[in-house]
Amino acid sequence: MTTAETLPGVEIWRGGVNTWDCDEMGHMNVRHYIVRAMEGLVGLAAELGLPHAFTPYANATLLVKEHHVRFLREAHAGATLHMLGGVIEITDTEARLLQLLVHSASGELAATFQTTVVHATPREGEVFPWPKITRERAAALMVEVPEKARARSIDLSPFTPTASLARAETLGMKRIGLGALSPTECDVFGRMRTEQFIGRVSDGIGSFIGPFRDAIVEHADHRPTRFGGAVLEYRLAYLAWPQAGDRVELRSGLIGSDPRTMRMVHWMVDPATGAPWATSEAVAVTFDLDARKAVPITPAAQAALKAFSLEGLAL
Repeated sequence: MTTAETLPGVEIWRGGVNTWDCDEMGHMNVRHYIVRAMEGLVGLAAELGLPHAFTPYANATLLVKEHHVRFLREAHAGATLHMLGGVIEITDTEARLLQLLVHSASGELAATFQTTVVHATPREGEVFPWPKITRERAAALMVEVPEKARARSIDLSPFTPTASLARAETLGMKRIGLGALSPTECDVFGRMRTEQFIGRVSDGIGSFIGPFRDAIVEHADHRPTRFGGAVLEYRLAYLAWPQAGDRVELRSGLIGSDPRTMRMVHWMVDPATGAPWATSEAVAVTFDLDARKAVPITPAAQAALKAFSLEGLAL
């Protein structure tokens, strides 16, 4: 393997990209990045002395509170990948973990994850302290966050969620998804599989973001013949965990734009109670499918997009 740069961490996953992992943009869909991150988390848990944390008979598990993801280099069908992991920081019950998804052939980063987890009982989700072995192994796995894995356009500060169905209605957020969870979309403890949030956003995003992409292309200095979209950075916060049979509704809104990117918020809420299941902020670009690069957002396009922006929208 040719190493493009020295990366921290121990290997926690290795595999590749299947054709069915890729979407209409020709690269691996965002849901499958989270799938691999969760497989890698199982490997990192084992390194931390919790080899059975995600098995049905576990007496402790790792619940994901947040993902910060940066998508750095496309992964196409046939690409070989591996993942490195380490511990950024750890408290009595919580840890922030580093996961680096690497193109095995070149050593270049495909994506990075800062994953915040809590140590909890598997079924009730009650948080309790890490065992001694985990604290000891964590000390040996401590890493610094590489520059490419740090937050670039998204603030990772603590926040108070504003998401609810009532607020979505008040703001005029667009419904992009509505459905219910099947047993196969849940983990061994009955909770929604983590990739379902970002995956369902991806499934419904076309109807929401289509007019924005059209406006960008219409006002572009050089209009691409074929275009789509790509996300550069994501913050996903998991607030509650729906189970099989629970209904989920996805609402989305545009915060605004700059000369290169659009910033948007996606909420997953319970349509029965209006309470939030999850919330996220994303930074995305309109993507020239032939040049494989972002389409600049001209001042005229930014002015057009301003009409779609929702004032006061946040996580």
